[in-house]
Amino acid sequence: MSEKTIPILPCRALRPVLDFYTALGFTVTFEQRSPNPYAVVERGGIQLQFFAMKQYEPAGSYSTCYVLTDDVDGLHEAFRAGLKAAYGKVPTRGLPRLGPVRDTSHGMRQFLMTDPGGNCVRVGCPTRADRHHLPAPEETFARALHLGALFADSRDDPAGAAKIIDRVLHLRDERPTPVQLLRLLVLRADVAERLGDDETASRTLTRAEAVALSPDERRSVRDDLDRLAELRDRGAAPAGTVSGP
Repeated sequence: MSEKTIPILPCRALRPVLDFYTALGFTVTFEQRSPNPYAVVERGGIQLQFFAMKQYEPAGSYSTCYVLTDDVDGLHEAFRAGLKAAYGKVPTRGLPRLGPVRDTSHGMRQFLMTDPGGNCVRVGCPTRADRHHLPAPEETFARALHLGALFADSRDDPAGAAKIIDRVLHLRDERPTPVQLLRLLVLRADVAERLGDDETASRTLTRAEAVALSPDERRSVRDDLDRLAELRDRGAAPAGTVSGP
């Protein structure tokens, strides 16, 4: 037997949604305007279907689906390139938007994107067999990184993530390692950018660029350095480099 699940997602109007997925490299394989607006897009083994409702409010959407891939980084890069070509930049807040690639506490390497219809499409590949969330670490800064990432992505609560990170960055009796500090600052700049707080994003990225890291430490935070570069390229901070040893 061979089964396949195909998500059917809502939107207010088909055209903005179809234009978005076309920019990502999808092909519109079916479009019906009446009696009920309906469309299908496909890219490789991914198929998504959409129906339109005039009364639908994308900003209040809770609809979501998961796409499994064996090349999450390649797909993310292809989507970034397509969006930059179509929109002039990679949108990271509002609708539509594309998030960064991250390793999660539940054994997935993934990114989230939200289309103009408010549908959150999670794209990822497994990094381990166990899909249960790892327990939150006890160490102060590791715990803040764990919870901050959960609030920022899984809960889509960047304001909550900002509060967690700000609290530990202002501790006087404990200090993070350089790697922890770099990761905290990049995540803080990330959520500030999503919240439209460009001043905090710029200030935090400038501080992140000043963190001194050894070559081994730089390799361990490759994703964070890539995200720092993405945020900086969008004008959130002046050009610069993270210091070496």
